[in-house]
Amino acid sequence: MAPRVTSELLLVGSLPADSTDAAFTAGAELFGDMVFALPDGETGPRRAWVGYEREQLARPSPDVVVLEETESPTGIPRHAYETPVFGIRPGATELRFQSWPRIDDAIASYQRFRALRDDGVIPPGLRFQVGLPFPESAMNAFKANFAADYPVAERGFEKLVARELERLLGEVPAEDLAIQWDCAYETHDIEGVLAWTTEGGWERFAGPVTRLTRLIPEEVLVGYHLCYGTFPEWPMYEARDYSVLVRMANFAVAESGRTVDWLHLAGPRYLRSEDRSFFRPLADLEPGDARVFLGIVLPIDGERGLKRRHATASRYIDDFGVAMYCGFGRQPGSDGMETMREHRRVVASLRG
Repeated sequence: MAPRVTSELLLVGSLPADSTDAAFTAGAELFGDMVFALPDGETGPRRAWVGYEREQLARPSPDVVVLEETESPTGIPRHAYETPVFGIRPGATELRFQSWPRIDDAIASYQRFRALRDDGVIPPGLRFQVGLPFPESAMNAFKANFAADYPVAERGFEKLVARELERLLGEVPAEDLAIQWDCAYETHDIEGVLAWTTEGGWERFAGPVTRLTRLIPEEVLVGYHLCYGTFPEWPMYEARDYSVLVRMANFAVAESGRTVDWLHLAGPRYLRSEDRSFFRPLADLEPGDARVFLGIVLPIDGERGLKRRHATASRYIDDFGVAMYCGFGRQPGSDGMETMREHRRVVASLRG
């Protein structure tokens, strides 16, 4: 099968916009000729990424107990150790989540996407992109008794995902949809840097790959965003090299039970732009028909830095697109629109 994604740029998800309409309008204007799909910017409470699942999905459950509240003096967590800690109510063996607020948001955003496309604001042919956190990222608050509580939370979340994917597909035509699985805590777990987890980090990523992605119809485009997080800054952990992300990507392509259309692999800090040892594992990447996007666009060094990293990566992989290391809704700069204009200018510099 010919690759279905061939674009030069991936918009990872969050954008420095104030609303869904602003994100779609700016995305279409600045990137419409560069991307295959537009996200809604993950604005409002979703700027906190999986803080949204913690507060809007897990906290309201009657079988979830709050063991520790945030330690932040502002009431808003500034890093992973200031987030609230949850547990499973004693005696509860299952969690039943009624619905997923993120899917409500996606359905509402699609209505705006379709209206703006009908009005000619969004070019025809672009898909509506939805980012969904993978289980360990979504359920990261179950830290205190992780070995006992996380499996219960994960089972409940996976059952929710299965139901809510059906609901999403009932409202958004498959041919209009692109779903991205967002994985950050999974990556940290495999790297062995989450102090609260137990053995089995690989299975906490690999199991959902084999169970969840096959639930998405083949007509929907599907990708994986493999990242090291931006909470509070990029990266939460700097990897030694690309080897863990390559291993995760290869497994996802081989074991998802359906076509994987794109892979996003976050890149290094700018000082490692010419560090061949970091990029060398890309030679072992087996993407199949998936379009590879390397997260090597860094605001700190712009066009020159991107070209350095692009040249180093090109020693080990022949054809790839680029992206920010992560969504940049939490790194908006002083002016969100100017940040997005600069993003376009920097990426377009590779065209020459």
